[in-house]
Amino acid sequence: MRRLEFVRRGELRWAEAPEARVQDAGDAVVRPIASTTCDLDRAIITGATPFAGPFAIGHECVAEVVDVGDDAGTLRRGQHVVVPWHICCGRCARCLRGLTSQCERVPRYAMYGVPLGGDWGGLFDELVRVPWASQALVPLPEGLDPAVVASASDNLTDAWRAVGPPLRDAPRAKVLIMGGTPSIGLYVAMFAAAVGAGAVDYVDRSAKRRTQAQALGATPHETTPHGEEYEIVVDASADRAALAEGLRHAAPGARCHSVGIFFGDPTPLPLDVMYMHGVTLSTGRPDVLADIPTVLSLVADGTVDPAPVFSDQIAWDDAPAALAEAPRKPVVLRVPR
Repeated sequence: MRRLEFVRRGELRWAEAPEARVQDAGDAVVRPIASTTCDLDRAIITGATPFAGPFAIGHECVAEVVDVGDDAGTLRRGQHVVVPWHICCGRCARCLRGLTSQCERVPRYAMYGVPLGGDWGGLFDELVRVPWASQALVPLPEGLDPAVVASASDNLTDAWRAVGPPLRDAPRAKVLIMGGTPSIGLYVAMFAAAVGAGAVDYVDRSAKRRTQAQALGATPHETTPHGEEYEIVVDASADRAALAEGLRHAAPGARCHSVGIFFGDPTPLPLDVMYMHGVTLSTGRPDVLADIPTVLSLVADGTVDPAPVFSDQIAWDDAPAALAEAPRKPVVLRVPR
């Protein structure tokens, strides 16, 4: 079968790999039909990470089930499912605590699309093996367009986790989003505006993303509003200075979540302000599995529409050349069988 490999900065290729197949009774084999780049994938393609190729890339997709083991629960061939980015059993102590990105039954950091915990393939591949499939795969609601929720595997659900639960705890809270990454900050703006934030301020140097954020319901700014404080701060910048700036605008008792990834140099924090205001800062690989159904429901009932965040539609055969150009948030499509 073919798999999509990142080779080096600006270069991807189709490579031959052994065909994915059911190996254990709990496995499923799926065929990605709507795949997209996580913001991390784009950074990999542009050479902004320490990851050296070649390796299979991609960890966001909706797929159709093409084969199942004897212990794959109610999964059926032809069913459309979200494939979470991480590999997890759903049953170990960590998974039962919700830490599905830290599953005890696989090598640490195991995931699709980056070979940190073994080679699990990527979600642009022709076929993908999913272990513990009845626990890991999330069926799509009937009638939901796979292309619209291709990012539910990671970025879309990570954005919900950053702002949805905090807004449940603090309805009408003011939200500050430090943008800069291609899609996740926009998704945060979309969710915050849709589920009742008192104000949603989106800060980004990119005029295009500011325009998009405004269309999604946020108030756009090139710089952080002077003198404002926010109960919820989301750093989606992948920029150390922007993270620190957002923290300096955190209100007393604020919750700040950083979805950006900072490689290499230490990241300084304004701990004096954080201490005096009692600010809680969180970050980490997103444990998306439990929240994907909520995200799918919000899309299915029309509360949110992620479609405008996508930048391009690409045919699967054209993926190597098209993705090498690093489009902002493309969706790569294949016709279901």
